[in-house]
Amino acid sequence: MLNKQLLIVGAGPAGLAAAIEAKKNGVKDVLLVDLNMKAGGQLMKQIHKFFGSKEHRAGVRGIDTGAAMLKEAEELGVEVWLKSTCVGFFDDKVACIEKGMEDGSKKIIYLKAETIIIATGGQENVVRFKGWTTPGVMGAGAAQTMINVNKVQPGQNIVMLGTGNVGLIVSYQLMQAGCNVVCLVEAAPGIGGYGVHASKISRAGVPIYTKHTIKEVKGNGPNGRVSEVTIVEIDPKFNPIEGTEKTFAADTVTLAAGLKPVSELVKLQDIELVFNGPFGGWVPTHNEKMETTCPGIYVAGDTTGVEEANTALEEGKVAGVSAAEALGAISAAEADKQRAEIWARLDGLRMGPFGEKRAIAKKEVMAKFPGVRA
Repeated sequence: MLNKQLLIVGAGPAGLAAAIEAKKNGVKDVLLVDLNMKAGGQLMKQIHKFFGSKEHRAGVRGIDTGAAMLKEAEELGVEVWLKSTCVGFFDDKVACIEKGMEDGSKKIIYLKAETIIIATGGQENVVRFKGWTTPGVMGAGAAQTMINVNKVQPGQNIVMLGTGNVGLIVSYQLMQAGCNVVCLVEAAPGIGGYGVHASKISRAGVPIYTKHTIKEVKGNGPNGRVSEVTIVEIDPKFNPIEGTEKTFAADTVTLAAGLKPVSELVKLQDIELVFNGPFGGWVPTHNEKMETTCPGIYVAGDTTGVEEANTALEEGKVAGVSAAEALGAISAAEADKQRAEIWARLDGLRMGPFGEKRAIAKKEVMAKFPGVRA
């Protein structure tokens, strides 16, 4: 059995930030595990530039941020296992990891860690309609990975369901990749994402149908693939209005219906969970150190509630600092000082109409944990 000071599961923005902060604060033995072929998580498919302030990398593309963070982590001596899955946890912080080998095989490794950070991110929600399992129906994130990471078009004629920032940004990136976005469909009365993103799509002549949803998808294409999509207007109670159907020829449907936290590993550790709608469902309770109800196990990023990359980065930093404190690498006073600075930035990120609900939700989650920051 291997022994490590710190095991971090998930090499997205939260996991990378946690690894970097832990190393900077003197933790000697940090292992970062991720099931993907590349580290960086959502950053590696974000070719658009970040909004916000300079300290939150405004004007820098997510893919560049991810590459820079991975380089920094490796230069600091973080050990990275890719194509490796944490299968489960056992008593006394023992992890079972299915490690990807160079020859493509897998090797089961049991590892005991003094501290653990779970940063497994979020997963896409599905929307069920007639034909929703037809080949060619996929998550918007899957389509974004195909075009921006794997350089493959998911289809030629695409209907996007959802107009949050993910739906809007991915639609524009699909257009940049040479795909024809037939239309965007939104059940709400208005567009859910930033107007600047919606404007770029509208100026390109792509129609956006609010107060509509997908009624049916037919799969008469090659190998049963999507061939046409029928949308329908809905009333204020989200019931279809008969006679308002519109049918479009399309070979792909992408679903941007939000994310939910990936919490399987959290559940395996019997960590206390609380249901929180704005954060996407069941999330682990934690304190201001990002420590869960299982001492020595921390959480960060979308695992704690779905937000965005900059928030995940900052939460990862908190978890990394806290792990360093728990391992005796830094004093409690130094850890408190660093966490206070990070929390100030997190509070700033959660200001305004888009962040206010997240700020309230975070306080509700943390209030379930004894002795939390007010």
